Amino acid sequence: MGSEMREPTFWTLVSLSGGRRHGYALMEEVRDASEGRVELKVATLYAVLERLQREGLVAADGDEVVDGRLRRYFRMTGLGEQSLAAELERMESAARLARVRLARRPAIAQ
Repeated sequence: MGSEMREPTFWTLVSLSGGRRHGYALMEEVRDASEGRVELKVATLYAVLERLQREGLVAADGDEVVDGRLRRYFRMTGLGEQSLAAELERMESAARLARVRLARRPAIAQ
């Protein structure tokens, strides 16, 4: 992933960094971790997961039936960890630059 991640991708990987998750748990965790900024619908979540699987960032990690419903589990791969770490470094670098520029900026009269 050479460019900036979209928020659904970022938050999905952040959620999977805590271990394997099934789809509904991922939707809840993404909403909570992003403080409600990202609310994934089922179709969007599975589109993100399918793309991340094709890219090798996420892998399927088994299914189970709970209360008559199938849960599909996913986990982040080593490549996914590297990609998330690179995105965090990109974000931190951008934040450092913004802080420096704000600190150097002349005060604006109110």
